[in-house]
Amino acid sequence: MAKTVPVEEAVGMVLPHDITEIRKNEFKGRAFRKGHIIRAEDVDHLRRLGKEHIYILELGPGDIHENEAAGMMAGALAGDGVEAGEEPVEGKINLHATRDGLLRVEQEALYRFNLLGEVMCATLHGETPVKKGQQVAATRLIPLVGSRQIVDEAVALAGNRGQGTVRVEALRPARAGLVITGNEVYHGKIKDAFEPVLRQKLADLASDVTMVQKAPDDPEVIAAAIKSCLEAGADLIVTSGGMSVDPDDVTREGIARAGAKDMVYGTPVLPGAMFLVGYIAHNGREVPILGLPACGMFHRITVFDLVLPRILAGEKINRQSLARLGHGGLCLNCKNCRYPVCPFGKG
Repeated sequence: MAKTVPVEEAVGMVLPHDITEIRKNEFKGRAFRKGHIIRAEDVDHLRRLGKEHIYILELGPGDIHENEAAGMMAGALAGDGVEAGEEPVEGKINLHATRDGLLRVEQEALYRFNLLGEVMCATLHGETPVKKGQQVAATRLIPLVGSRQIVDEAVALAGNRGQGTVRVEALRPARAGLVITGNEVYHGKIKDAFEPVLRQKLADLASDVTMVQKAPDDPEVIAAAIKSCLEAGADLIVTSGGMSVDPDDVTREGIARAGAKDMVYGTPVLPGAMFLVGYIAHNGREVPILGLPACGMFHRITVFDLVLPRILAGEKINRQSLARLGHGGLCLNCKNCRYPVCPFGKG
C-alpha cells in the first residue's frame, strides 16, 4: 500500500497527501498541498514538521485515497439545504448550509456510519437553527489510505435512501397573531412585556406579527381574540400568560373554546414546564397555537425557542415530541447567554 523514503531522498517526488503545520496560538493549516513536488529547500521545513520520511503510495484495487473518499462521503451525507466543499483540505471536507433554516441530522444513519471505524462524520446538534453558509458537519477518511469497500458502505449509509444524513429545512415565514392575556395588562395596570419579546423572536426567524389582541382573564374573550387573529390572516397564534394553576389562569380554557384540538399541555423543559401546543382548523388549514407561560417574560430562552423553529419547519408537535426534550431540557441560566451555542435543548 505505502512505502517510505527518507525526506532528503524525496526531492522531486510528488506528495500523496496534505501536510499540516501547527504553530501554537498562531496557525494550524496546510503547509504543503497534496500534489506538491518536493524541492531541496522544502527538506528543512518538512523536518521541522517532524517528517523524516515521505510516503510513496501504491494503491491496490481495494484501496482508496483519503481525498477521493472524503469527496464521495461528503456528497452522500449532504441532503437538501446542505452542500459539500469542492476540495478536501488535509483530507477533510466541510459541509455548509445553503440557506437559513433548521438543521436535521439522521442520528441512526450517522451512528452506523461512524461505527464503521475508518470513516468519520461530525455534525452540529440536530434541531439547531443555522444560517446560510454556516458549517454544519465535516467528514474524512481517518487513515491516509483505506478500504474502498468500507467507504462504499459508508456512502450507502450516508445516502440514507437518497435523502442524505444532514439537511437544513427552510422555515416558513409566519404571520403571527399575538393574544396577550391577563386582567392587569388588559386594564392598563401594568405595561405588557410580552409583545416586544415575541415580536423580536419572530423577526429573528423571518416572521412577522399580523395582529395583537389583549384579553382579560375571561375564556370567552380570549377565544374571541384568537378568532379575530385568525380572521385577520394569522397562520400562527401565540398566547402569553395565564398558563399556571391559579384559578384566574384561564388561557388554556380560552384556547380550547377557540376550537383548538390535539392540545398538549406541559413539557419536561425548564423554563417552560407549563407550555401548551395545539392546532385550530381554519379555512382549510391547520393553524398552530402556542401557549407561552409567564417565564417567557423573565428568561431570555425558554421552551418556546426550542419549539417555534420546528413548527416553522412544518413539524407537527405532539406529546412524544415534547417528551424527548427532557434530555437537555434544563437551561443553565448562564449570565452571558450564548444560545444556541449551548447544551439547552440538545438531547
